[in-house]
Amino acid sequence: MTVPTLSRRQAAGAPSARGLLLTLLGEFVLPGDTAGNGTAWTSAVLATFGRLGIEEKTTRQALMRTAAAGWLEAEKLGRRTRWRLTGSARQMLTDGARRIYSFTGPDPDWDGHWLLIAARIPESDRRARHVVRTRLSWAGFGSLGPGLWISPHPDRTSEAVGVLREAGIADDAHVFTARRSGLGDERVMVATAWDLTAIEEQYEQFIEEFRPQAPEDVLGRQIELVHAWRRFPALDPALPRELLPGRWSGLEAARLFSERHRQWSAAAGQEWQRLNDIG
Repeated sequence: MTVPTLSRRQAAGAPSARGLLLTLLGEFVLPGDTAGNGTAWTSAVLATFGRLGIEEKTTRQALMRTAAAGWLEAEKLGRRTRWRLTGSARQMLTDGARRIYSFTGPDPDWDGHWLLIAARIPESDRRARHVVRTRLSWAGFGSLGPGLWISPHPDRTSEAVGVLREAGIADDAHVFTARRSGLGDERVMVATAWDLTAIEEQYEQFIEEFRPQAPEDVLGRQIELVHAWRRFPALDPALPRELLPGRWSGLEAARLFSERHRQWSAAAGQEWQRLNDIG
């Protein structure tokens, strides 16, 4: 059986109907799935997406394409359709939820060790270069130059090795765990490897958008909140606090996400259940 795959663009919360559908499934359908009632009627998804300004045709296409990709199974009851998560979707959404809700920004207990990857990739091997660049960036690595990647998270060694093997260059690469000797400015190195200014701008936009409380439509707003936060685990390398600017908006954004999610979850869940019970 072919295992469905999720693009990194979708996993990071791409602004599309399919991306929003994955957010809805993870936020409201997955929790019920563990209790044996994790299903979504087409009518409930249509009603929810209508509140987000998504047309019915677009929503139906998102459902069909998500099912065709192996994430949903359709169950016909008369003229109505109920959707169930596949086993692959259940695992993917569980992993995604763990990553989204555990992401709180800087690691407070960094011991000063860096994970370094030195990989020689032939100029002609465009596929390998693409795999290494996209996959290591997704894992939070920064680049100091051609073939040299760093991360303050040595526990991501196995993930890095997996990327090198997938790219077909594992036999011509080296992985190290090391400490800096003191030469050069560490903050200059960090600024070379990651565009922290661009990441902070994203955080400030998130804060501005979700600072207001008491939304008129708590269900739609909860989906927008989680969907917007989904991109940060892939965008932010979660650098140790001592490597970040003095004022780092990611801290405030993480607190705001946790607070709003806690405030809105119960009411949003009740509204989703009401729509889904109507069928």
